[in-house]
Amino acid sequence: MERIIFDEYYINQKELRYAADKINAGATVIFPTDTIYALGCLMTNKAGIDRICRILNKKEKQARLSLICPDISTVALYTPQIDNQVFRTMKRYLPGPYTFILKSNNYVQKFFKNNREEIGIRIPDHPLVKALLPMLEAPLISTSLNNEDGITGYYTDPEDIAADFNGKVDLLLDFGAGTLEESTVLDCTGAEIILVRQGKGEVD
Repeated sequence: MERIIFDEYYINQKELRYAADKINAGATVIFPTDTIYALGCLMTNKAGIDRICRILNKKEKQARLSLICPDISTVALYTPQIDNQVFRTMKRYLPGPYTFILKSNNYVQKFFKNNREEIGIRIPDHPLVKALLPMLEAPLISTSLNNEDGITGYYTDPEDIAADFNGKVDLLLDFGAGTLEESTVLDCTGAEIILVRQGKGEVD
């Protein structure tokens, strides 16, 4: 596993471009978000999605995979038309520590074994992720980096991540210590927006 350490005050563009090229070529990557460190790959990387599930010892349905997108306009490429109420809510809260569960379109479904009809959408408010996403050929598909112990198993220390995932993952983008705060999850697949999980992001 290659470990690239980034300075929170200066993101080295050459190293970021190197990481993006690796991800575009099929690498799996551990990266920071505005909540918890995540494990991901390009959405279009079917082998990478399978690998992520094997690494975390989870079936695809259990992995809680989400799309990490650069902006709301990009989200529209992977979902049916977004309801006006949902769109306004997304504009209000994003980028930020929120996961919006939306219906997925046929293009997204073909990359998953179970043709998942719903997908989590994230637009994290994190400087490294914001800088990385425009360099990628597709959104990242990712899940929170944890073990089977749930929240107690989330990783915050890059040293622990490097020790436990060396030889399993291709890249670690080290941005220093993470947090144990999960994203707030909002289900937008029905007639009303439902709060599924209260996390770091506040909701009215």
